[in-house]
Amino acid sequence: MKGQIAAIMSSAAQTIYPDGVIGAPKHRHGHAAGAPTGLPAGTEVFSADNHISVADDIFYERFPDDLKDQAPRIWYEDGAYLLGPPGQSIVVGDFSAVLMQYDDLAGAATNNIDARVRELAEDGVDKELAFPNAVLALFHYPDKTIRERIFRVYNEHIADVQERSHGHSFGVGLINWWDPQGARRTLSELKSLGLKTFLMPISPGNDDDGRPIDYSSHEMSAVWDEIEESGLPLTHHIGESQPKFPSEVNSVAVAMMVNIDSFREMFSKYIFGGILDKHPRLRIGWFEGGIAWVPTALQDAEHVLASYRHMLTDHPEHDVRYYWDNHMCASFMVDGLGLRYIDEIGVDKVMWSSDYPHNESTFGYSERSLAAVVEALGPDDAARVVSGNIKKFLGV
Repeated sequence: MKGQIAAIMSSAAQTIYPDGVIGAPKHRHGHAAGAPTGLPAGTEVFSADNHISVADDIFYERFPDDLKDQAPRIWYEDGAYLLGPPGQSIVVGDFSAVLMQYDDLAGAATNNIDARVRELAEDGVDKELAFPNAVLALFHYPDKTIRERIFRVYNEHIADVQERSHGHSFGVGLINWWDPQGARRTLSELKSLGLKTFLMPISPGNDDDGRPIDYSSHEMSAVWDEIEESGLPLTHHIGESQPKFPSEVNSVAVAMMVNIDSFREMFSKYIFGGILDKHPRLRIGWFEGGIAWVPTALQDAEHVLASYRHMLTDHPEHDVRYYWDNHMCASFMVDGLGLRYIDEIGVDKVMWSSDYPHNESTFGYSERSLAAVVEALGPDDAARVVSGNIKKFLGV
């Protein structure tokens, strides 16, 4: 089985695209509907990590008249849905170029949920968890009052999309993470809208005094209290990290390599920063970074704890493995190495995703990815990975 899953993209390219290039998602077509995958009959394939763009000018439309001049605008230009001040997109460079690879898909944006459900079905996907695309450029909007209003508008919009999908699409919400009262407000609103989870940035930005926010600090403990009390699982997603020194050649590939490996600091803060000891009911999902990082992170954390325990002011209450087993899970698209170490990670701790409609998504060859999971794990465990585990995480 060695290297079998890692070779899926190459073999899929040779089969679907004779020139050996998978190509832009906007030029792909789903082939998985009805294709044999080996999954048990009746398995509902649930992608744990997809993405959706906003096509409508929702912030300007929904802001009150006296604040419309502060509302980010959304418009279509050169194959992508952009946002920012009128005519001054804050989505630039490689980010903008990547959007142009898939925003022209009929189902890529929130304005055509029926087309989206159809495209996913053609690719063999019945349900999805949908993360934002370009809206994440507003994660650190400088005016925090306006930022919270932006998040509220987005949550209302994606909840409406979720309802119109008739159970096929579940939206990921956004919350105020920088003050406890705001966290309580936005979490309460999010739950009332029927959203099942929300996205926390890996890099939380600065506080009102310009100091970097430290998730493991005493000041942030009250925010974690609110998250824990909400009972909702939280998600972290790759995509915030950028190379310190951008590459002049193939910068998009260099940036993706940096993005993929972005969880370790936050993972360490949950364990060594005491977040999980103080908030033992938290549930955390790590999305789009694959699962192969998990065994090495656990191994290294165990070594660090053994080597530096004598220097720690606060000792973890449990062994390192406990925190992964009781609090965390992760998603992947194509991760042959990770599946080879499934016994170390835990078959109930991993979730398959198509990542539609991104470049690195399995869109266009999902039947091969699903079949490879079955071959690696067997039908019953594969069904948990491609369906049951994400349902359990979301409580649906």
